[in-house]
Amino acid sequence: MNRLKNNQINLIIFSPAHFSHYISIMKFIIGQKIGMSQVFLPDGTVMPVTKVKAGPCQIVQIKDDKKENAKAVQLGFGAAKEFRLNKPQLGHLKDLETVRHLHDFSVDKTDGFDRGDTVTVETFAPGDTVEVTGVSKGKGFAGVVKRHHFHGGPASHGHKDNLRMPGSIGAGGVQRVFKGMRMGGRMGGEQVTVKNLQIVEVHPETGELYIKGAVPGGRNGILVVLGAGELKVVKKSVVQPAATVDAIASSVSEEKA
Repeated sequence: MNRLKNNQINLIIFSPAHFSHYISIMKFIIGQKIGMSQVFLPDGTVMPVTKVKAGPCQIVQIKDDKKENAKAVQLGFGAAKEFRLNKPQLGHLKDLETVRHLHDFSVDKTDGFDRGDTVTVETFAPGDTVEVTGVSKGKGFAGVVKRHHFHGGPASHGHKDNLRMPGSIGAGGVQRVFKGMRMGGRMGGEQVTVKNLQIVEVHPETGELYIKGAVPGGRNGILVVLGAGELKVVKKSVVQPAATVDAIASSVSEEKA
């Protein structure tokens, strides 16, 4: 997460000229589901896609084996107002923009990653195979027919009010119900990962990924996109303070005079 004061926002510039490539098992980004749409392929085939607003995600923390006992890169996503964060969170995001979501990604090595670097959608390319993790839609309390696809009871001949009943829940001799017995209960609202999805289009100008098929969750749900390959990072460039820039400009003008 990157927290910058209002008078410091323009002191950090991200430019395509500052791209650096780092070899990693996975390339990753955090995004937000926009909704589903469709695109036409060059051969005229209609492809159902999910639009995902992915990134930009700034690197908030670099974790190593010595201190955190893990090699990981923590990304931040989603703008948040400063007053909504408590002091420990603001301290964690010092000198970075305030963000709403944080996520750790395991990496083989942390060399070359710096706090404040940014991951954008340009790390992905059309044709990449990815897996998407999100929280599925909550369905509320559901019965066994909807939740576990039970067949239900006969609809006639002496089976009153038994059409969608669960039936027996076990033998009587053990005097208990075995763990894992499929029953009615709360359905959905769980973390779900869908694998072998394909990136159809990448739109850097809007920061959107078009992913083939459906992904978990509803609109505006937070998603984590993982794919094998090379992670592309935008390095944070250090810009000289305005006072220094003015001094240089004045000295140049004096030389010309």
